[in-house]
Amino acid sequence: MRIRTATFAVVAFVAAFAGACSRVQAPSADATARPQSQVHGNLREVMRGILFSNSNVVFFAQGADPTTVPQDTDPSSAVNPIAGLYGGWEAIEDSGIALAEAANLLVIPGRTCANGKPVPVQNADWQRFVQGLRDAGMAAYKAGQSKDMDKVLDAAGTLTSACSDCHDVYREKTPERGGEAARCTAQ
Repeated sequence: MRIRTATFAVVAFVAAFAGACSRVQAPSADATARPQSQVHGNLREVMRGILFSNSNVVFFAQGADPTTVPQDTDPSSAVNPIAGLYGGWEAIEDSGIALAEAANLLVIPGRTCANGKPVPVQNADWQRFVQGLRDAGMAAYKAGQSKDMDKVLDAAGTLTSACSDCHDVYREKTPERGGEAARCTAQ
């Protein structure tokens, strides 16, 4: 009789639990809405904080096979990312992904240049330059995965081209071309 009562209690509990679960409400439309991207830094800050340092990892790797760079005695505080805790080829992979993902930050509406002008996210050439950065980041990522120095050299060349293509139009403003006040203006 005890087993029968215990079995009945378990079945009753499972049935009650299943019934309660079936009455769980679906999330509201507000809860499933995609959060809006937010702008926290100007273009110069994003470039210096993310793109510059990650590009330099790829550029450094052109001249030093990551497997030959000795790891620091305390890799958690290494200044050289190739010699750090997530160093070697993994540093190149990580920097490649960071560059590709950072490309998304360059097309968020509302970001400004350091001079206060809006980043020209709607311009066709800007979109092309951002895609070039994204492609360069993925090339660096794949080079890191392959552990092939020739692919690192190719990725660094692709990255150099992506950066200079955009900088030639939007950043490199001599006094004759309006100086810093003219940045983020195509010329």
